[in-house]
Amino acid sequence: MLVRQVLNDCSVLVNLHIARHGEQAISMLADAQFKPALIILDLNIPRISGLALLERREFGKTPVVVFTSSSNPAEKERCIALGVREVVLKPMDLGEFSETVCRIVRTWAIPEATCARS
Repeated sequence: MLVRQVLNDCSVLVNLHIARHGEQAISMLADAQFKPALIILDLNIPRISGLALLERREFGKTPVVVFTSSSNPAEKERCIALGVREVVLKPMDLGEFSETVCRIVRTWAIPEATCARS
């Protein structure tokens, strides 16, 4: 929910879809009409973990960025091996969190866009 709030403050128009757990994410991604510009994935989602989701699902050309509180180097290496474009450690500071989310969107979903600083 914090990502939603940050994106509301971002100076780009973003159509956000949130999967509350891994099973819901699989269902959303199975819909041929659903074509996300970017997937921001937390590894610690319930029911099916983010890592298991990466292992089960092909994402094609859609960039996937893992946004996680885990600093485990083995998890990061596994994510990159599974095609993740970037693994980003979630900042604890709210301002840094906001800047990081905007940077992820700006870099991977809408490279020509800019985000407002909080």
